Amino acid sequence: MAEEQQHEVKRSLQTRHLSMIALGGSIGTGLFVASGSAISTAGPGGALLAYVGIGIMVYFLMTSLGEMATYLPVSGSFSTYSTRFVDPALGFAMGWNYWFNWAITLAVDISTAAIVMQFWLPHVPGWIFSLIALILIFTINALSVRSFGETEYWLSLIKVVTVLIFLVVGVLTIFGIMGSSATDLSNFTYKKAPFVGGIPTILSVFVVAGFSFQGTELIGITAGESATPEKSIPAAIKQVFWRILLFYILAIFVIAAIIPYTSKDLLGSSASDIAISPFTLVFKKAGLAAAASIMNAVILTSVLSAANSGMYASTRMLYSLSKQGYAPKTFGRVNGRGIPIMALFGTTVIGLLTFLSSMFGDRIYIFLVSASGLTGFIAWLGIAISHLRFRQAFVKQGHDVSELRYHAKLFPFGPLFAFFLCLVVIIGQDLHSFATLDWQAIGVTYMSIPLFVVLFFYYKIRYHTKLIPLDKVDLTKHHLDD
Repeated sequence: MAEEQQHEVKRSLQTRHLSMIALGGSIGTGLFVASGSAISTAGPGGALLAYVGIGIMVYFLMTSLGEMATYLPVSGSFSTYSTRFVDPALGFAMGWNYWFNWAITLAVDISTAAIVMQFWLPHVPGWIFSLIALILIFTINALSVRSFGETEYWLSLIKVVTVLIFLVVGVLTIFGIMGSSATDLSNFTYKKAPFVGGIPTILSVFVVAGFSFQGTELIGITAGESATPEKSIPAAIKQVFWRILLFYILAIFVIAAIIPYTSKDLLGSSASDIAISPFTLVFKKAGLAAAASIMNAVILTSVLSAANSGMYASTRMLYSLSKQGYAPKTFGRVNGRGIPIMALFGTTVIGLLTFLSSMFGDRIYIFLVSASGLTGFIAWLGIAISHLRFRQAFVKQGHDVSELRYHAKLFPFGPLFAFFLCLVVIIGQDLHSFATLDWQAIGVTYMSIPLFVVLFFYYKIRYHTKLIPLDKVDLTKHHLDD
């Protein structure tokens, strides 16, 4: 057994871990904070339309990922699937792209944790809180796979309970049972509501909604360490769909019903301004005096949860890259507890260096954060492409779809719809910069794309890889983490 552990990560995550991790990955500052800016920008109707659209797309993506992950559960997830079903160059670029994204996000999260803590302790230097957060996250991930799963489960549960309480308080406030007076649904027809600014503003909110849902793809990475992936992944996907519908759509409905889209408080609601949360505003309207402090504590758990997930995802991706020969072999080493310890150290060092760059050179930090901006959407594109190729190769090689333990919904519409909407969101990131030919803004916003292209063509040119013919796609089910 000890010898086995040196070659393979332990499969000890349970169904409850997977579903809560996927849900926790999608409930964060995007919902607690940035949802306010979405309502302010596109009005209540525009914000709801954008979140419903992205929510449907994410569900299709998760079913695509679920079909591949139940067939071939590996820690590398979509990087491995891109390598096997499309082109090794795509797998190489996808893996490094995703690792880079989460390593940088880890640094952003520990920086944000310091900002949140200074709400209570404004005179303590922020770097102390960031360092404590990083040590805490490293320790949780270094102990065992189960310690990561349990921590993420409870942190996510706090967020879920907060949203449920918020929904109850919000509904009572809408009908005047709590707070000073009933608002009913008058804010949905207030001034230019429900749709403000037409299609361009709704498109811009698609971007905000897309960032809010990033993290749900973690279900694919955790599949490699699930004790029973064929059972836990379908169950987790089904739960995530209903929870996205319940938490995101209803929460935004409640915020939009209580706070008019013209409110100046909503204008400050961006992911960089955690001091103003629409959740806090609604709790205050309901007459709950301690709302700001409570929501600040919840946002802190949300940030720590994101950092925890980021550390886990980037460590497993680096481990998988090593196993596929895309990264140094040392990152493929696993300790006696089933932890890819060298990959964990490597990711922690990059996260720490990125964080230090925020202290000593803002320009470097902003560059790194901007460079990781679109990588989540690029990963989603890769999932859609990989699934289309997987299903085509499966049928081409004489298999019947009934052999698959889990079937993606509405194939091929699901991955095609997700692919199209991801492209729309990526292109629509900053159309205003193209209109004004602001090349600096274009460079900062779209930096992820040339970085991905460079990675792809570097590997393709160096190793002369080609698109794998469908009849040559490797569908064998040996465990690729071995």
